[in-house]
Amino acid sequence: MAENKTKNIMIVGVGGQGTLLTSRILGGITVAAGYDVKLSEVHGMAQRGGSVVTFVRYGEKVAEPIVEEGQADLLIAFEKLEAKRYAHFLKKDGTLVVNDQKIEPITVVTGAAQYPENIIEDLSKSYKTYSVDAMGEALKLGNSKVFNIIVLGVAAKHMDFSKEDWLKVIENTVPPKTVEMNKKAFLLGYES
Repeated sequence: MAENKTKNIMIVGVGGQGTLLTSRILGGITVAAGYDVKLSEVHGMAQRGGSVVTFVRYGEKVAEPIVEEGQADLLIAFEKLEAKRYAHFLKKDGTLVVNDQKIEPITVVTGAAQYPENIIEDLSKSYKTYSVDAMGEALKLGNSKVFNIIVLGVAAKHMDFSKEDWLKVIENTVPPKTVEMNKKAFLLGYES
């Protein structure tokens, strides 16, 4: 049986964290490399800080956009609890890149639930996990909005595209005024 070369990537976060821009950049780099690409966005209560999940699947021929549980090669998480919530989508040898940031969901804010402790440590026991304090790094750059591009930079090291290709797609995808800041953010993650 021929090996299926389709790569499955999931991006998870909270509404307003830039998951959609990140998926557009991923879609752009995979299309530029000549792959068949399928994107699918699943919104929870995005506008209220709910989960936002994006699937990016690429390969020679991709039939459908949805990544099944246990099939993701790479899970990019912009928030710790979202990483925990979706980690079961990773395959056994999959990679998890997680932003070490805590955004309390409404259930925690209202006191109906507790925010779990030691999320990253627990995930590290089961998955190849790379953690980054992307918000802290973005603030050092002077723009909190680029934290997602820092996380993407870390994740990019676990994919088969050149740094130059990433930078070109970022340049073509982000708003013109933000190109230099986004490139800086990407390189900070990529070279960390």
